Amino acid sequence: MKQDCSVETSAVEIYPTINTSEIIASKILNDGREDHDNGFFICDLGDVMKKYIRWQKNFPRVIPHYAIKCNPDEILLKMLIGLGTGFDCASKSEIRQMLALGARPEQIIFANPCKQASHVRYARDNNVKRIVFDNVEELIKMKKNFPTADLVLRIQTDDSQSICRFSMKYGAHPDVCKQLLDTAHKMNLNVVGISFHVGSGCQDVQAFVKALQNARVLFDYAECIGYKLNLLDIGGGFPGTEDVNLKFEEIASVVNMTLKELFPMEEFPHVDVIAEPGRYFAASAYTLASNIIAKREVMRDVTEETVCEQTAYMYYINDGLYGSFNCLFYDHAHVTPKLLKEPSEIDMLYSSSVWGPTCDGLDRICELVQLPQLDVGNWILWEDMGAYTMAAGSSFNGFKTSKVYYVISDLEKHVLRNCKMRIP
Repeated sequence: MKQDCSVETSAVEIYPTINTSEIIASKILNDGREDHDNGFFICDLGDVMKKYIRWQKNFPRVIPHYAIKCNPDEILLKMLIGLGTGFDCASKSEIRQMLALGARPEQIIFANPCKQASHVRYARDNNVKRIVFDNVEELIKMKKNFPTADLVLRIQTDDSQSICRFSMKYGAHPDVCKQLLDTAHKMNLNVVGISFHVGSGCQDVQAFVKALQNARVLFDYAECIGYKLNLLDIGGGFPGTEDVNLKFEEIASVVNMTLKELFPMEEFPHVDVIAEPGRYFAASAYTLASNIIAKREVMRDVTEETVCEQTAYMYYINDGLYGSFNCLFYDHAHVTPKLLKEPSEIDMLYSSSVWGPTCDGLDRICELVQLPQLDVGNWILWEDMGAYTMAAGSSFNGFKTSKVYYVISDLEKHVLRNCKMRIP
């Protein structure tokens, strides 16, 4: 059931069609901001809608529960509420944010396996019942603070082929999972499901297959000791861009086939299958525009074997590793600068590096990229910047995080009206 989740009409700009570069160019020329050269994001809400439709087409049985940590932008969250997704929350603050925006408690899974006791009590007081655990101490905590919760056991996976690995921190080892279920049963706690996460940026679809096989073993064991599990959470690991080795459709095809084999609808009609995508929804919807605030001409060796030098340039922009580009450190991201006007074949290209605005020498965004000679005041664009960027940005050195402008095409606006999301 879709919810009425309105977005402030002044927050969203409507265009006949979406061409992000053209929209950025128009904002640069016409924006009346006091600091008109500040960097900013363009968020294409239509891209989010298309991702939801794509998910429904490829994963009709799996209900997405968006991982708030990826990007807690409230306009994005309101849109996802309106579309009908659930939400993966990791803290009291994230639960509070989603409830305040209009999400229902039953749409939320408290997916952090190791939680502060006061956060558990907040979930209890607000009827957020689905809570993940992966060890005995968490069971003791739940017995004391929320004994009527619907618990979900998180299991370890083989995430050795994933860019960001989680199983070194979370998930019960297969050797102790049955013992944990026994302990929960003896404590009269209600376990309702199994969850796993193959790691962010998964490169091997067999990680999903192996995790689903382990989950099926635990479903069968749980039934033997008196539980009837009704939830299977297949976690995240779904790509948000197309420049990946393992495509979204490839993952969906293999996971769907494995679900059909191990959890057929005829045998498990009572089981809800959910997932925790983050970057899948957020990454490609956001483009960052940054302004060149300074430049330096330097001379660099052409090769290490020769003293021959050539001209190179260092460009300083008004966003960096302590802002939107923290993804380079924390998310192993790779970014590519793009210009409003692509260089022609006759333009001379120079070895260039791009740096953030802070006084930290570590604040380097990219190096050894080929760019034409640019000037102070020119703009550089960075695509696919919606995942794990603004979520962890700081105001280090007094630099604010970049503002977001929201756009949607006229056609996509009409489609969204069907899910009661009010956009003018």
